[in-house]
Amino acid sequence: MTKPRYLSRLWAPALAAALLSLGALVPLHAAANTAASQQVAESNRQFIADAFTQWQQGGKTFFQDVLSPDVVWTIKGTSPVAGTYRGRQDFLDRAVKPFADRLSAPIRPVVKDIWANGNDVVVHWDGTTTAADGVPYSNSYVWIFRMKDRRASEVIAFLDLAPYDDVLRRVPAPK
Repeated sequence: MTKPRYLSRLWAPALAAALLSLGALVPLHAAANTAASQQVAESNRQFIADAFTQWQQGGKTFFQDVLSPDVVWTIKGTSPVAGTYRGRQDFLDRAVKPFADRLSAPIRPVVKDIWANGNDVVVHWDGTTTAADGVPYSNSYVWIFRMKDRRASEVIAFLDLAPYDDVLRRVPAPK
């Protein structure tokens, strides 16, 4: 017995939705969106890579160049510096400056890898310098950037907070 045509019209959308959820079908507009998303991802990845290259070469404007003024920066962990900073200036004043003031030279980043997916860029990098008391500082970082209009609107940072906190405890703040 042949099924009436109207049943196939009723079932077709449900079947297509089920196959889409299983990844069996990709609609044409999704393919176009994927290409656009890949272009956005590559543009964001390149922007962040260039900013890290400038920083590595001695540039001092990384945070101003990359972060939106209203960025939300979260440092994951349990140390006193861990938490959420609202706005670029808040982050610079409460997390970057107290640490940087205790160093004899700026941290120089060495990027290990950068991944991007749409507006998200993930950077794994190592940073080294010397603290003001002459003791070397070394750490590994993973920063996850959420990009909007070629600026990071949100960042989640992972690092070993013990060496960071050690510098803050060991080296007095300049007067």
